[in-house]
Amino acid sequence: MFDFMDMAFDNMSSDTGMPIGGPYIPAAGECMRCGMCVSSCPTFRLFQIDEETPRRRIRTLSKLLVEDLQVSAKELTHLDNCVQCRACETACPSKMAYGQLFDQALEQRQLKPKLLAKLGFYLIEHKRWRLHLLAGIAVYLHSGLRKPLQRSGLLTKFGLANAEAMLVKPTLWPLAASYPARVVSRGRVALFTGCLAEHLDRETLLATIRLLNVTGYEVLVPEAQGCCGAIHQHNGQSAADLMANNITVFNALDVKAVLYAASGCGAMLSEYQTEDSAASQRFTRRLVDVNEFLLTHWPEDLQLMPSSRKVAVHEPCSQRNVLKNQSSVYALLQKIPELQITALADNQLCCGAGGTYLLSHPQNAGRLREMKQQCIVAAEADNVVSSNFVCAAYLDIEGDKAYHPLVLLAGQLPTTNL
Repeated sequence: MFDFMDMAFDNMSSDTGMPIGGPYIPAAGECMRCGMCVSSCPTFRLFQIDEETPRRRIRTLSKLLVEDLQVSAKELTHLDNCVQCRACETACPSKMAYGQLFDQALEQRQLKPKLLAKLGFYLIEHKRWRLHLLAGIAVYLHSGLRKPLQRSGLLTKFGLANAEAMLVKPTLWPLAASYPARVVSRGRVALFTGCLAEHLDRETLLATIRLLNVTGYEVLVPEAQGCCGAIHQHNGQSAADLMANNITVFNALDVKAVLYAASGCGAMLSEYQTEDSAASQRFTRRLVDVNEFLLTHWPEDLQLMPSSRKVAVHEPCSQRNVLKNQSSVYALLQKIPELQITALADNQLCCGAGGTYLLSHPQNAGRLREMKQQCIVAAEADNVVSSNFVCAAYLDIEGDKAYHPLVLLAGQLPTTNL
């Protein structure tokens, strides 16, 4: 069991931080004794049974990937309940590559998506058809059909209730190809927009561009970019074409950095691995979280207007457990004088969104969101900020209280910089 252990800690990859021979998986006995992952697992928090812990899921993954043993339907159910938040990786002293192994198991299982899922994957891959759908959504939101449809129960029947509740009026026109710096230019950067955020979270992207422009950077937005591939990969579908496209598009640009605003996309982008390893490495070397980039390149003479508000910082799983750069958000928000900043309680626990988890496991996701909303209420904050678009939308119980920290920062720019 666990034959894919690699104990060569003296032969670590500088790119991934993992042993070159492959992912390290702790021995079964070691894993069972440790248990440090259990308290950080959101599904264990929900069900309070050992079958809903990472250490039991690792045993199932071993059966699938190494031992070629029969896996029961019950074991697969517990495996599929995983939110893929990767909090277990952060907690694991053995640095277990759980996310990588989970994706490998999904690929090996060759899951066949249902009709609605197939349509979703197709729309993610094809921007033109996605725009047609978004235009239809804009009509739907103004048609008066929304409340009757919500009351009908059809959305719940087809697993679309959570997605429908998060709908906002989409922006149908594209971003410009280039946004010039508003002060003396310090260089050019490229912005990764994602597939849905480009149209459903335009406010964050415009805030990102505005902040980069006033710090001296021209922002390029390549039209040919596409989805990061996370939705495909984390649902057992191939993301190879999506990854290859983004690598080709961004590697062709003469820019200082490739920036992303959504941590969910950033987590996927940061782990790009294709057959062309040189191209993949060139892409990831220039990839930077926009919060980190702004913090590093913030001009000394750029002063923001003060704010007496209190904000609670939600740390998305992708940022906390994969990118591990959540501290940059707190440091960047400190640029706003008088702003009260607090970490949201239980930040180590997933909010339930989990990419598409809110669609595939709506009951589990709903219970996790309830826990997080209790923390939001207890924080008594004016606003919640989250660096992941889906998390912010899923948690926004009042429609205008949760948004990206860069929206808050851009709102405090002096009028001379607008």
